[in-house]
Amino acid sequence: MKTPYSNIYAVLKTNRFIVYSCVVSTTLCVLFSGWMVYSSYQKFASSAFAISTTGEVIPLRLTTEREHLEVEALAHLDLFHRYFYNIDASNYSKNLDKALWLGNSSVDQVYQQKRADGLYNRLIQYSLVQRVLQIDSQIELDANPIQFKTTLTFEINRGSVTDTYQLQTTGNLISVARNFPNNPHGLLITNYFEQHLQKIDSQE
Repeated sequence: MKTPYSNIYAVLKTNRFIVYSCVVSTTLCVLFSGWMVYSSYQKFASSAFAISTTGEVIPLRLTTEREHLEVEALAHLDLFHRYFYNIDASNYSKNLDKALWLGNSSVDQVYQQKRADGLYNRLIQYSLVQRVLQIDSQIELDANPIQFKTTLTFEINRGSVTDTYQLQTTGNLISVARNFPNNPHGLLITNYFEQHLQKIDSQE
């Protein structure tokens, strides 16, 4: 006589198969989800996004710490040399104040020497315009502290005469706390020295 329990083993076998299938499927889903999360994280870790003034999303590639430091060091040197040497009678005081935030007492000593030599008085008296034309800096990131050598080309306009000069400066860079807007790169110039000044040409 056939009873409802006559095929109980077959039912249990079917149930066992269904349970195993669910466990395997769930495990695969979890592994796949984990892989997707990891993949998305890796992609996000190597990229960042910024919003432009027009609302566009701009992908920005994150650089390594070394590349980041190199960019900031070069930007710091460029900013300092433009403040310190790109001057005229109307802006020299403001520019020099900004430049002095980017270096230590060695920069102030060079400034005081130029002041004692009457450079800034002549700038006002004769309405001279000193304009930076080019800045080329070389840095040694492996040195501690970082060493730099900058070649600066600038011109001095005396009205009817324009003289062009090339100046080489050297020094070190050390890390300090960022100070916006006075020292946005968090670097400080030390051991600053004007190595060599050469007149290139004169135009009349």
